[in-house]
Amino acid sequence: MFPGERTVFNIASFGSYLVPLVIVAIIAFGLFKHENVFELFIGGARDGISAAFSILPALVALMTGVAMFKASGAVDVIVSALAPLGKTLHFPSEVVPLALMRPISGSGSLSVLEQILKTYGPDSLIGRTAAVMQGSTETTFYTIAIYFGSVGITKTRHTVPAALSAEFCGFVMSILAVRMFFG
Repeated sequence: MFPGERTVFNIASFGSYLVPLVIVAIIAFGLFKHENVFELFIGGARDGISAAFSILPALVALMTGVAMFKASGAVDVIVSALAPLGKTLHFPSEVVPLALMRPISGSGSLSVLEQILKTYGPDSLIGRTAAVMQGSTETTFYTIAIYFGSVGITKTRHTVPAALSAEFCGFVMSILAVRMFFG
């Protein structure tokens, strides 16, 4: 740097120091509070591993079910059965597979979205609808399996119907929003 030259604050260089600074701040705070930071870290890691093992059966069951659902051809049967209802609601039949897969699997719905974007393009009405649908809905069954399974809840009661109602609203509103903004 030359004499008299001013330096400009660079956010990218600050970002590379942020994580180490946070780690140092956590360790310093723990030492200030007279806590055994290493033992707390080991305890947290132990709890994380036990939580991972507790949700593993639900995760394996869900992934197996998704793979069977996709491989069986049930998606095509359901799409063809829902086609008349989709036409009545002005629901593009091209995004129905995404609407079926999204509540079940994030990666499965992402591959369906990829196929839609490859086929129709990202700037088409169908591509935009699929993208908004992907971003505005949740993987309901995956989330329920993980969160309820991690704490041992086996009866979901009203969770599934309420979550699927919210999913349906998200699908319908994504179609309406794309049509409203992109015509």
